[in-house]
Amino acid sequence: MGEQPPYLRIADALQERIASGEWAPGDRLPSRAQLARELGVGDNVVRRAQELLILQGALEGRAGSGTFVAEPRQRLRLVRSRAREDRGGSPFQADMTSLGRRGTWESRTDAKVPAPADIAARLGIAEGDLCVRTSYEYFADGKPIQLSTSWEPYALTAGTIIVLPEGGPLAGAGVVGRMAEIGITVSHFTEQPEPRHVTDEEASLLGVQRGSLVTHIRRTYVADDGRAVETADIVLPAGLCELVYEVPITP
Repeated sequence: MGEQPPYLRIADALQERIASGEWAPGDRLPSRAQLARELGVGDNVVRRAQELLILQGALEGRAGSGTFVAEPRQRLRLVRSRAREDRGGSPFQADMTSLGRRGTWESRTDAKVPAPADIAARLGIAEGDLCVRTSYEYFADGKPIQLSTSWEPYALTAGTIIVLPEGGPLAGAGVVGRMAEIGITVSHFTEQPEPRHVTDEEASLLGVQRGSLVTHIRRTYVADDGRAVETADIVLPAGLCELVYEVPITP
């Protein structure tokens, strides 16, 4: 077996100093140049070690301020239930409010994207039919907590004020509220959760360790006439989120 790459050795050394209490959560690390001199390596090796520890959640970089020991991130208890939809607006925003957190998100929408086979099957449309695709990054108190990619049939909303989920007067109103605006009643949603390992891109966006576990939820909203109006792939870090399903009992 080959020798461990220098940046991994330095990452281990930095982790040991954090574990020993030399640097506490919130402490600023010495400059990269100072660490390089102390550890007998080049600045680039220290940079790669710090980038790895940032991805693993042990450190955090602050633009213009330096690199700091990350504060422990509390595991959030997220409840999946019909009540999330009955409250109106964004279900994520409602979840964060109930936890006393500030929920925010960033999004990017691409219109008229051909539906891949798996998305087409979930929406009940033909492969290649046009969709509106929106990618989301969700944050709790400024920390990344969830990713989602949403697909809506373009033929369903084209020419309406809700064609862009995050644009127009109903931006951020949630699928149920937006669809109601154009006369479509969403009656229920289905969710299919399964565990898997995070991809490299997801790890970078979520600030978690490569290879860690996530919960991947395939969610689909269905109208009262049986049409699927939206489907999404939701990714939650298993180490940061605890999922609880609340199922009402009808007498």
